[in-house]
Amino acid sequence: MTDLELQQLVATISMRDFHRPFRHRAYFNARLRTTGGRYQLASHDIDINPKMLTDFDEATLIGVIKHELCHYHLHLTKRGYRHRDVEFKRLLAQVGGSRYAPAPKHPATSAYRYIYECQQCGQRYYRKRRMDTQRYSCGRCRGPIKLV
Repeated sequence: MTDLELQQLVATISMRDFHRPFRHRAYFNARLRTTGGRYQLASHDIDINPKMLTDFDEATLIGVIKHELCHYHLHLTKRGYRHRDVEFKRLLAQVGGSRYAPAPKHPATSAYRYIYECQQCGQRYYRKRRMDTQRYSCGRCRGPIKLV
């Protein structure tokens, strides 16, 4: 699906379910990692995570689009558009949008690249960056640390 097809799908869903036109941009944004989509308050554009289409079915994508359109239409009509607002929850349930986007199936990278272990007590330290084992020692027993 291209950005143009996504734009047409969002406009169709907006007219069918919300009975209001969608007059701004909708496009895929591959930089979104943990969210299914994002409504931008300043520009009124909608970004959609492409993994919602590649990792899941089209029903999941439509649920995310409805969620973002709830933010869009409520914000433009100056009503409660935040997740905690009653109007947002009511409109989301009315149109059948998804409350939460599913987590992507394939995480991009591991959170920790380096694992260090104390040679005396076995305490493990998980780090994203390397550390100088000659300079630091175990925080529990002051023993020497080695890279596992």
